[in-house]
Order: sequence, then structure tokens, then C-alpha cells
Amino acid sequence: MHWRDRFLYCMEGVNQAAAQTGESKGHYLNITAGTMEEMYKRAEFARDLGSCIVMVDLIIGWTAIQSISNWCRENDMILHYHR
Repeated sequence: MHWRDRFLYCMEGVNQAAAQTGESKGHYLNITAGTMEEMYKRAEFARDLGSCIVMVDLIIGWTAIQSISNWCRENDMILHYHR
């Protein structure tokens, strides 16, 4: 499944669950990609869909982690690292 379709599908479920329960819900959308430009593109798409949290794999490297951390801070997003 293409990442855009996956993001749309996940956020549809998040929004539906939030509407049914009246509670705040979220999903860790994985924005890990081969380039920083692609990660920024995915992060912006996630933000535009209403997501408040994104996730990256630690293997992207320290510099990339710092760059996406700064982006998340500037855009009021939560960043989760996984491995």
C-alpha cells in the first residue's frame, strides 16, 4: 500500500474512533524515507491530515533525527523514534 493511502486510511480510523468515543485519538504515522525531502513531504502530509504524531526509524541517523526533530518542534508535532 502506498504511504499516502496508508496515511489516509489510518487517519480515517482515528477520526472515526475519536468521533464515536469523544476522546482524543492518534496513530504513529511512519514517515521514514530515503531522503530528508521525502520525510518532510510525508510529515507535512500527516500534519495536513490532522495527525499530531509521526514516527521515524532510528537508523535514519543522528543528523536526520535532529532535522526532523526541529521540523516537528516548529510544527507542534510529536516525534517518536522506533527500532
